[in-house]
Amino acid sequence: MRGGAQLSVTDMRRSTRHPVNLPVIGEHRARGDILLKLSNVSTTGFMAEGVEGLGRGERVTIRLPQIGRIEAFLVWADGDRAGFQFERIVRLDDFAKLIKALQPNLKTRSN
Repeated sequence: MRGGAQLSVTDMRRSTRHPVNLPVIGEHRARGDILLKLSNVSTTGFMAEGVEGLGRGERVTIRLPQIGRIEAFLVWADGDRAGFQFERIVRLDDFAKLIKALQPNLKTRSN
């Protein structure tokens, strides 16, 4: 029997990644809450920094603006960076709302 997660979305790394700087709390079954800093996000997953001690196939649940709670599987790790794949693809209209929610509102900035 193969180890690790049986991912439902096959290697779709061609998804456009949107750079972000978003701290989130990931819920891990064994480790509890872990702080992750998302570096980029796409409709199929995200890259995070500050990931240590997790192995391929481990799951975390994060909460994203406009998306809500979503589970992701660790696909690769290199040092403290790791790539996660969502357990489901985020719909494009929901992804657009997420990106809009993460953009700074330039109209409310004071000069």
